[in-house]
Amino acid sequence: MSSLIYKKKILHFSGMDLSDLAKGNKTPFFVYSEDILVHNYTSFYEGAKKAGIRKPLVCFAMKSNPNKELVSILADLGSGADIVSGGELKRALEAGIPSEKIVFSGVGKTKEEIDYALTVSKKGIFSFNVESLEELELINECAKKHKREARICFRLNPVVKALTHKNISTGNKTHKFGLLEKDVYDSLGKAKYWSHSKLVGLSVHIGSQLLDLKATKKAVIKLCEVALKTKAPLEFLDVGGGLGVDYHPSESSKMPAIDDYMTLVSTTLEKYYYTKTDNVPRVVFEPGRRIVAKAGIFVMSVLRNKISEKNHFLIVDGGMNDFMRPSLYGAYHGLTPVKEAKNATNCHVVGPICETSDCFGSDRKLPKMSAGELLVLEDTGAYGYSMGSNYNLRGRPLEILINKKKKIKTINKAQPYEDLT
Repeated sequence: MSSLIYKKKILHFSGMDLSDLAKGNKTPFFVYSEDILVHNYTSFYEGAKKAGIRKPLVCFAMKSNPNKELVSILADLGSGADIVSGGELKRALEAGIPSEKIVFSGVGKTKEEIDYALTVSKKGIFSFNVESLEELELINECAKKHKREARICFRLNPVVKALTHKNISTGNKTHKFGLLEKDVYDSLGKAKYWSHSKLVGLSVHIGSQLLDLKATKKAVIKLCEVALKTKAPLEFLDVGGGLGVDYHPSESSKMPAIDDYMTLVSTTLEKYYYTKTDNVPRVVFEPGRRIVAKAGIFVMSVLRNKISEKNHFLIVDGGMNDFMRPSLYGAYHGLTPVKEAKNATNCHVVGPICETSDCFGSDRKLPKMSAGELLVLEDTGAYGYSMGSNYNLRGRPLEILINKKKKIKTINKAQPYEDLT
C-alpha cells in the first residue's frame, strides 16, 4: 500500500501534506496512518483465512508499538496481543484487547507479573508462553495460591538459524529464548509443574525481520514434531511472528508476500501435524513489524550543514534517542525530503546526540537542504517510540495519527523537560 507520494512537489503521507502538518507541530514527530494500519492487519488476517488456517488468532506484538490509540484500532479489528511485560499487559487491556486473546512471552516474567496475569479475569490470559522450567514451576505455584489453573504454552527453541541480524535472532540454543525439546518432554507428568497448570499450546519464534522463510519452515516442522510427541490435546499451535518488511529497495523482491507466508504455514502444518492426528488446534500468529512498520514515518527538520573536507554532514533535530534502529543494528531506513528536488549529493544524515553512532544514513544522495527544511525517515512505525529514551535529557517526541476521516489527532504529546526524571 503506497504511503509516501509527491503532489505538486510536496511529499504527502497517507494523503496528508507534510509541510502543512509541520506548520502546527514542532519537529521531530512521528506520524501514523490509520488507513495503512488497518490495511496491514486486515491483509494479514484475511491472508490466514484465505490459506485455510484454522481459526487464526492474530496477536499483535506490543513491543513493536504500544501506543494506546494504535492498539485500540487493532483491538476493534479483533486483534489479540503478544506481550512481554506487565506494563504491556495493562496497556493491552486498557486498549480493549480481551484477556482471552493475550499471550505472555518473555524469559523474565516476575512473580508480580504472573500473579497479575492470572487474575485479570476469571480464566486469566490466553496463555503463558513459558521459556524455562523454573518459570513453569513458579507459574504453577502462583496459580495454586490463587486457586486458578494456568494456561501453559511452551515456547520451543527449535534450534534453527534465521537469516537476520544477530541481535534479533532468537531460535538457536545459544539464545536465551525458549525451551529445548528435551526440557519440554522432561516436564511432562511432574506434579510440581502441573498441579495447577494445563498444557494448551506450543509455540516457536525464531527472530525478527525475517525475509527468508527456509528457517521458518524448519521451525514449524519441529513445532509439529514436538507437538505430536507430547500427546497432549493442544488447543493451539503458535507460529510466532517476525515477518520482515522491505526497508531497503533491494529487499522488495525478497520480502515474503502474505499469501506465500500463509501458504507455507498452512501446508506445513497440514503435512506434518493435521494429517497425523485427530486433534485440530487453532493457529496463533504474533506479528508486530509487518503490521505497523510502514504505518508510520518520522519527520525531522534540518538544523544545519557541516562540511569536513569530503564529508558533508546534514544535521537534523531527530536523534538516536527518538529512533535507534540505525544506531543499534546499522538498519537502513529511507530518507526523503518533503520538498521535491532533483539535484543530489552524497551526505551523512546525523542527529544532535553526543554519539558517533547517532546517524540515520551515510552517503545518502539528497538534494541540498537548508536549515528548517523537512526530511522524512521512512517506515518508522515499529520499534521507534517504543525503543526511545531520554538520553541527553531530550524529551520524547510528539506522536500524531491521521485517522480514516483524514483528520489529525495527537496520540502522544511531546514530553516537556518538567516530566523528565
